Amino acid sequence: MADAEKGGESTLTVLVALGINLAIAVLKAIAGAITGSAAMLAEAGHSVADTCTEVFLLTALRRSGKPADARHPFGYGKERYFWSLIAAISIFVSGAVFAFVEGFRTLFGEPQEQTQPLVGYVVLALAFVLESVSWLRAMRQVRAEAAADGDTILHHLRVSDDPTVKTVLLEDSAALAGLLLAFAGLGLHDLTGSSVWDGLGSIAIGLLLALVAYTMARTNLGLLIGQQADRRLLTDVRRRLAEQPEVDSVVDLLSMNVGTDRVLCCARVDFAAALDSTALEHAVVRIDGMLREEFPELDEVFLEPVPRTDPELRARVLARYGHPL
Repeated sequence: MADAEKGGESTLTVLVALGINLAIAVLKAIAGAITGSAAMLAEAGHSVADTCTEVFLLTALRRSGKPADARHPFGYGKERYFWSLIAAISIFVSGAVFAFVEGFRTLFGEPQEQTQPLVGYVVLALAFVLESVSWLRAMRQVRAEAAADGDTILHHLRVSDDPTVKTVLLEDSAALAGLLLAFAGLGLHDLTGSSVWDGLGSIAIGLLLALVAYTMARTNLGLLIGQQADRRLLTDVRRRLAEQPEVDSVVDLLSMNVGTDRVLCCARVDFAAALDSTALEHAVVRIDGMLREEFPELDEVFLEPVPRTDPELRARVLARYGHPL
């Protein structure tokens, strides 16, 4: 999939989620005020957090596409990871914390009388339908990307360097689960007359949001620190390097994701001893062009001639990988 097409599809996925979450947040807030349900109010906070998340993701998509310049020679691709991390913090602060407050207030405060629970049921059902539309949109994109890579959906989500669609799918999945929890809290309160169930539902929603926020933050933390590229890509790059007639051995292969579908690659190669300086220069230029053509995600390629027998270099490779490359 071309970068422009993928970026446009990701933007559409986020916009769909933004519009749906904003509408749902308003409906849940109204229903929460009418019914007095803590779980419903927690779900309103959940949708507000999701709406803020989409705004951060749109910012990530726009800013990460800026071209490289003198100040940022490797581009602004990692801004996508930064704003996605901020989105995770937003989910915890504006969603999970609010749900915990509502839950504990209901559990340890004055008993809450529930009014017009039917309004809550209708809003939750409508919200479930709308959230399903957003979830299906995100799942469709994830499935297409996984199929294009010849991968399973779960593995694609685990190794993907695009946090935007992954975030939308994760938060929509949490939203659907949260709606079921809110329905359970609202329904048990209606059946038993005890607001304890409502409070427990709100706390459960808070725990769910905290888990989602932690998962998102951990994913983006790895990408911000400098996570290596997909191992399948590195395996293919190393194989192609080793196949070149000018190459005796691939000594080391370093990589880092510098943005979505953008990889910085540094290969330390032991070139054939028979090459003179001119032949070596031509070999480096040819191999660089070959790698970029075969692997479009390679944003920058550095080829460094090194002797495979150097003990210090060998020790660094062993310390990093536990075995020779």
